[in-house]
Amino acid sequence: MVNRWLWPANGVWALTMLIVVAAAVERPKVLIPPDDQNQRGPSMLTLDRLFGNKEFEPEEVGQIRWSRRSSSYFTLDTPRAGAGRDLMRNDPASGGKDLVVPAQAFVPVKATEALKVEGFEFSNDESKLLFYTNSKKVWRRNTRGDYWVLDVVTRELKKLGGDVEPSTLMFAKFSPDGSRVAYVRESNIYVQELRGMGVTALTTDGSATLINGTSDWVNEEELNLRDCFRWSPDGQWLLFWQFDTSGVREFHLLDNTENNYPRITSFVYPKVGEMNSATRLGVVGANGGAVRWLQVPGDPREHYIPHAEWTPDGSRLLIQQFNRLQAENRVMLADPRTGATRLLMTETDAAWLENENPVRWVNGGKNMLWLSERSGWRHAYLANLEGKPLTPVTQGDFDVIDIVAVDANGGWLYFAASPENSTQRYLYRTQLEGGAPERLSPTTQPGWHEYDISPEAKWAVHTYSNFSTPPVVELIRLPEHSVLRVLADNRALRERLDALKQPATEFLKVDIGGGITLDGWCLKPPAMNTIQKHPLLIHVYGEPHGQAVKDAWGGPRELWHWMLAQQGCVVASIDNRGTNVPRGRDWRKCVHRQIGVLASQEQAAAVRVLLRRWPFVDPTRIGVWGWSGGGSMSLNAIFRYPELYRTAIAIAPNADQRLYDTIYQERYMGLLEDNAESYREGSPLTHAHKLRGNLLLVHGTGDDNGHYQGTERLMNELIARGKHFTVIPYPNRSHSLSEGENTVRHFWGYLTRFLQDNLLSENAHAPEKADN
Repeated sequence: MVNRWLWPANGVWALTMLIVVAAAVERPKVLIPPDDQNQRGPSMLTLDRLFGNKEFEPEEVGQIRWSRRSSSYFTLDTPRAGAGRDLMRNDPASGGKDLVVPAQAFVPVKATEALKVEGFEFSNDESKLLFYTNSKKVWRRNTRGDYWVLDVVTRELKKLGGDVEPSTLMFAKFSPDGSRVAYVRESNIYVQELRGMGVTALTTDGSATLINGTSDWVNEEELNLRDCFRWSPDGQWLLFWQFDTSGVREFHLLDNTENNYPRITSFVYPKVGEMNSATRLGVVGANGGAVRWLQVPGDPREHYIPHAEWTPDGSRLLIQQFNRLQAENRVMLADPRTGATRLLMTETDAAWLENENPVRWVNGGKNMLWLSERSGWRHAYLANLEGKPLTPVTQGDFDVIDIVAVDANGGWLYFAASPENSTQRYLYRTQLEGGAPERLSPTTQPGWHEYDISPEAKWAVHTYSNFSTPPVVELIRLPEHSVLRVLADNRALRERLDALKQPATEFLKVDIGGGITLDGWCLKPPAMNTIQKHPLLIHVYGEPHGQAVKDAWGGPRELWHWMLAQQGCVVASIDNRGTNVPRGRDWRKCVHRQIGVLASQEQAAAVRVLLRRWPFVDPTRIGVWGWSGGGSMSLNAIFRYPELYRTAIAIAPNADQRLYDTIYQERYMGLLEDNAESYREGSPLTHAHKLRGNLLLVHGTGDDNGHYQGTERLMNELIARGKHFTVIPYPNRSHSLSEGENTVRHFWGYLTRFLQDNLLSENAHAPEKADN
């Protein structure tokens, strides 16, 4: 979450909240040789090469959509002449291409330019194309825009929504017979028939506090609930979510730069312990009429409904309901005609359950696939609609990382796993009736494999990379995994990398005692002088929702680490227990109710082991940096272990766990009233008075996710305790710190400068000896 150089032309800080400590008149000496300091040749990385010129951007393959009716896939290709994109049908076996829709067909009447197609889908019979354009961002993703329908045969092009404001439609999708399209606009659901283009409002009560067909902020962010309505298989009904946000407290973002007076953006955001939206499910006729509300038991403000789907025959609805602690998932069947529900099965965990079970039907809808950690490992099971016990599909001392595809006709389950190495990812398959898993990813390609598999599981787009090799994207045949053609080989990028002075790369096993061995990686400077003492920078995430140590290509952030290694820094990363890695349930969930405590202990223990292992590391120059949860972990590191860490950079951190949202924080920490002391102990704010080193805080003031509020609260505590620090607030930038001209370059530039001044230089000032 970071970017760019911050000195204004007049030498005065333009950012009012910036507090700069220990500014030096002269730049300290940096460890890299003098001849290399201003080198712009092909062997050395620079900020401009990484974030300005973007020399190291990988090739893009573009959109690929598998056909549901034939063994083919669709792409948007550059036409031989003219602008826009041709929609092509591709034959995987032969490589042949057929034109489906020419670029000029995307030009509306009375327009001169083709519409930019940002996403598309076909009707079931592939006679009509629904596509998305002119999109606008709604929090994390561009989910609001314009939708058009194109008749593939006649080339007739129609815009949906009628005479409405541009970029206001959301989640449009065809009815099963392709005659109508449903969509959300301004918190209401509409159906538009395509022959006469008549529009019917299915809900009319949508408002600033009542949301139909999409979700509120917290359900979108933490449960991935965005598209919140479903067509029935016969096209006669729609199932939808409704969120009543009345009574939920609002958070306010302040924009001081757009006009002479501040502009306030307000949205409901339930923080830990606060009231949630009331969530319920309704069924409404596709032609309108009264809504039938499902009789889901319990307080609608004290549960979450992450999934709801029609059964394939349309006779029932399958619903998942989490309790507020997310330690219980009640799976129910509902009758859409009466709204009555009955309990089908219950999944529980003493810690928490992840939201990892979107409905995947098999055996013609008689069963569904279900992931569970009940054995101590995450495995796939078959669940039925009669409430009988689950049937194991995969078994053994390994985790199913994810379900990749189901070959219903062949009876195969394709899944991701890595039984031998938790930093890697491979494709396996096994029979749905159970049996020994078969690895399909080549044994000659250790690293990270991802797949987009065709509906009949005969073809796949395969992306392979490892820690030092950028992605190669191929079209392959399954199950033999034979390569049909390369879609992107990133040869130019590899040649640029080959020309660099590359750091030495190593994956580590770090034994911290007590039978606990952590995974890690490190980058050592090229042609490192082992007699010289080098600084060590730790990149950390450390929370339950991510994995930092992957044998996968890391993109610009990883290359920034390469640049620091070229400047003489040893860079490393370690995954503590509690991170989301395939090492078993106990590994992941031992941090329950103690987020921030156990992780920082194990990170510090691992650093001490590395210091004993690496005599070439300067123990007085240890740094740590991270983003979001990693920013919080960086704060906990330098606050709780001031004798170990000299320098920390915290990007968009959460300094006080009580300030984060209900769904995420309560999942891992429990309810505030039951675990108040651990909330306090795990929050960096509690330990800020111990700071002795160099601290940089970077935060977007428009961050809707992890609020700048927490960083300001931390600043107040540090000021009260007489602690020196630096803070860079980026005006109106979000959690990604990517908006605005030159932001990305500026962000990484300032991080680099801070590390050169406070960690990499041989004469960087030492931490304080004791608290002020």
